[in-house]
Amino acid sequence: MVVVGGGVTGLASALAIAGNGRSVCLLERHRVPGMETSTHNSGVIHAGLYHPVGTLKSRLCVAGVPLLYEFCAAHQVPHRRCGKLVVASSDDVPKLEALFTLATANGVEGLEIVDAAFIREREPHAAAHVAIWSPGTGIVSAEALVRALAARSDDAGVVRLPATPLTGADTTGRGTVVRTPNEEILAAQVVNAAGLHADDVSAVLGAQPFRVHPCRGEYAELVPSRRHMVRGLIYPLPHPLGHSLGVHLTRTTWGSVLVGPTARFQDEKDDYESDRLPVEAFFEPTRQLLPGLRPGDLTAGGSGLRPKLHGPDGSFADFLIERDPVNPRVIQAAGMDSPGLTACLAVGRMVAGIVEDGF
Repeated sequence: MVVVGGGVTGLASALAIAGNGRSVCLLERHRVPGMETSTHNSGVIHAGLYHPVGTLKSRLCVAGVPLLYEFCAAHQVPHRRCGKLVVASSDDVPKLEALFTLATANGVEGLEIVDAAFIREREPHAAAHVAIWSPGTGIVSAEALVRALAARSDDAGVVRLPATPLTGADTTGRGTVVRTPNEEILAAQVVNAAGLHADDVSAVLGAQPFRVHPCRGEYAELVPSRRHMVRGLIYPLPHPLGHSLGVHLTRTTWGSVLVGPTARFQDEKDDYESDRLPVEAFFEPTRQLLPGLRPGDLTAGGSGLRPKLHGPDGSFADFLIERDPVNPRVIQAAGMDSPGLTACLAVGRMVAGIVEDGF
């Protein structure tokens, strides 16, 4: 077996496949794993509130939450089940109630619609008339999660080849010959978990055509003296077009407070920095959540790219996890934007199940 891509999806898939007794080789174009979407995000462990009922995103998120908490606890990955408030004004109560209904239908447990007094107790600096309280939501150090998945994969016998891009492939009667700059590898099946470059990898493998649309998310941060204003996770209602969950506040495992991400589609898959938004652009969305915010309370943060399977005119595209209809030797694991981090272990199990069905 060959897995292409060393982010959380590829690592979790390789680990699950190796756990079934298969020999696995993982190709990663960067020198270290998880350098792209896996570590350029908010690090939120989502409960499964947002996506349409029955979709892979909703099912695998809900299934992935307990797996991820268990994995983090077992392998000393910094994480915290801090809970999340999705806040709304009095005018937006119907939208909040609709989100609550959706989340409940997705099987998310423990949710409550709470009042201003509850909000003040949890987040004294936040201002909202009403909110959804999601006690199962948490945060994780994405970098530590990647390292732990890589270490467990090594322990399971996965052969990881860093700085090794896929350069070509040929299908033969015995399998797929996968080419890299240094070698050729005969694989019975190939998993495409290449993230932002999954469409390019699919083309190289002679599999179905699709397009990954990079969507940049940029962040600011609260300056250290104002980090006390946020204790956990504070979210607005999600973006009306479905492109993001809105600019939200995340207290990380190391104590900083992220503000973001924004959502802007672009053509380049490796450009995180060109034409960055000024810090001032984050002030008003943040002040809506934290009315006591002052000019100068924000500083520049990082950025990330989401590998979406829809463009700016679309509103939802599900994960693509299936045996490829054009080249059945390929298993697609593409379109892993949010909640891909939360769902990674459940995704890995699903991919491994598809692999086993092919033997």
